[in-house]
Order: sequence, then structure tokens, then C-alpha cells
Amino acid sequence: MEVRSLIIGLTGWGDHDSLYNGKVAPRDKLKEYSAYFPVVEVDASFYAVQPAKNAERWVRETPDTFQFIVKAYQGMTGHQRGEIPFTSKSEMFQAFLDSLQPYKEASKLSMVLFQFPPWFDCQRENVELLRWCRDKMGDIPCALEFRHQSWFKDDMKTKTLDFMRNENWIHSVCDEPQAGEGSVPTVLEATTPNKTLVRFHGRNVHGWNYKSGQNWRDVRYLYRYNEKELADWANNLKELEKQTDNVIAVFNNNSGGDAADNALQMMKMLDIEYSGLNPRQLDLF
Repeated sequence: MEVRSLIIGLTGWGDHDSLYNGKVAPRDKLKEYSAYFPVVEVDASFYAVQPAKNAERWVRETPDTFQFIVKAYQGMTGHQRGEIPFTSKSEMFQAFLDSLQPYKEASKLSMVLFQFPPWFDCQRENVELLRWCRDKMGDIPCALEFRHQSWFKDDMKTKTLDFMRNENWIHSVCDEPQAGEGSVPTVLEATTPNKTLVRFHGRNVHGWNYKSGQNWRDVRYLYRYNEKELADWANNLKELEKQTDNVIAVFNNNSGGDAADNALQMMKMLDIEYSGLNPRQLDLF
């Protein structure tokens, strides 16, 4: 059954060993990934503004209807500590916009995701920064994800959602541990009529705020959703479908290799099969 209003994928394409069985070379992983899913979140763009040649290759390796969610560069969202490698914020944004051209020309840019850090709280200065960012991005679809509870606390929840609607921000709905100020609740509300993003971060409460050592990201996203949790979310996705034309859901619980399996489980649960994907690699023996 062809379903395009509910689009399921993963964050990144390198870490999902259960898709590749150790038989796919790193350079071929995106081709194989796009035999299973019609969308992917590009996380390399968070760590560095990517050269156009990378996006050109990724566009070339994926089917015509494949879509990319490109994560905003960390300097654009205030994650980066220290100096950014640009002379001004405007230059940084322009470099990022230039890097999106191959996706745009191929009609493969689903959206840009602005994920702000846990210390980005609800205050006037930050609201103005969000307006500035949205203005800089022009007509490019942009999703907004918060990591500080204050945006959705008490009466601020309605104001935050109204602000997102007025400024044309796609809501990035989160499933994540409820672990203090640096986490947000699941808010099942669309803010744009054509697209809503859902990101599954896992529910590792004890690992969410773990920051010691080099492997803190590995600890944070170590989680496997069980059948009941997925079934509850299948219902949530159907609710969001009533509010918006397209729901794009990506699994980010990558640390233990669980994201791909959970996404495939969700597709099966919802009876989704996508057409127009890449052919899967076949084993000779």
C-alpha cells in the first residue's frame, strides 16, 4: 500500500548495521539505506557546513522521490563553543544556504531542522533570534525543535505554538525522556498545514543528562522502543495526520543500532510499504 502522507526514516545512514549486515561498503550505505526508507536526516551538516559536492553525490545516489531533512549547522543554533569559522552570522547562514542548492534543484529538500540546545530558554532575546533565523532562511521549509522545558511550560505552551504558526516554523514534535529542564514534553500539535516532523530520541532517562566522557551521545540515545510504546505512537502519528498533510517521523535512537529495527516495526504496524525506492542489494550466497 502506497502511503506518502506518513513518511518514516532515520537520522543518518551510517550507523544502522541491521540494514547492511556488514556487507555494504561505507560509500554505498546511502544507496542501500534508500532501498528501505524514503527520507533521511543529514546530521553531518550539524558539525560542518557541507561542500556542495557531498549533497550532489547524495542526491545522485537516491531515488527521484527521496527526501532529505538537513540539520542546521551548530553555529546557527548556538551549540558551538568558541569561534565559528565565518566572519559573521550572515556569512555563515549564506554558506549554509549555498550548501542546500543541490537538494533544492533536485526537489529533494524536505526541510531544514533547527534544533536548539538545552540552555536556549524562553526569553525575549531568543524569540528575536528565532525571528532573525527564520527571516534569513527565506522560503525554505524550516522545522524548530526546543530542548528547554520553558517553551512549553504552563501558559507559554500556547504562546510558543502560536508564535511558530505565525512565523511559519514546522513543529518538530519530540519523544524523549522527561529529565528536567533540558527536555521537552511530547506536544501533539501541528503548526503548519503541510508538514510536521516527529523525532524519536528514545527514553533513556538516566542517560539523557549524562555528559562525562567522550561517549555521552552514545549513552543518551541508547534505547529500544517496545511494542506498546510503538503502538501508542502509531496512534499519535495518526492524530497528527489529521492536522497536517505530511507527517515525517525519524528515529534517532541510534546508539545500540535500534533505530532501523524500530522504524521498520512502525512501518509494519501501520501497514506502510513505499514504492519508488532503490533496489535492495541481493546476496549471491
